[in-house]
Amino acid sequence: MKVITLKQPWATLVAEGYKEYEFRTWKTSYRGEIYIHTGKGIDKEALKRVSYLNLEYPSGCILAKGILEDCIPVDQSFREKLSKKDPLIYKNILKNTSWKGYAFHIKNIEKINPIPSKGKLSLWEYKKIANNSYFFISIPLIYSNKLLAS
Repeated sequence: MKVITLKQPWATLVAEGYKEYEFRTWKTSYRGEIYIHTGKGIDKEALKRVSYLNLEYPSGCILAKGILEDCIPVDQSFREKLSKKDPLIYKNILKNTSWKGYAFHIKNIEKINPIPSKGKLSLWEYKKIANNSYFFISIPLIYSNKLLAS
């Protein structure tokens, strides 16, 4: 399954349903199931802003799954939509009006039992194989059939 790595507190905010858009400078045509992975990085300013939520912020694990439904260019009208949703959660995007990029709309979030794993840049693949062990592959998938068969 595809995975996206986010810094904390963003990964937990997605997993808990407070944040439904994740922002990137690149777009993706991928739509479908996606795991939410928390990397080891922390946005300390954002963590202070959301401390009132009293959440736990694990690192180095997959902690939720959802559906990547859309990839939306971030423009002024989209920023207005975000300001009505939650100006505190989306403060960075609302404040930095010169930022150009995309909002990945992630829906139907479900928390899962954490799966320890190292993150990667971009979208990456995480596979469960027959003996219940796991491995990950960076996109593009190369020789993935051989890996699954062995």
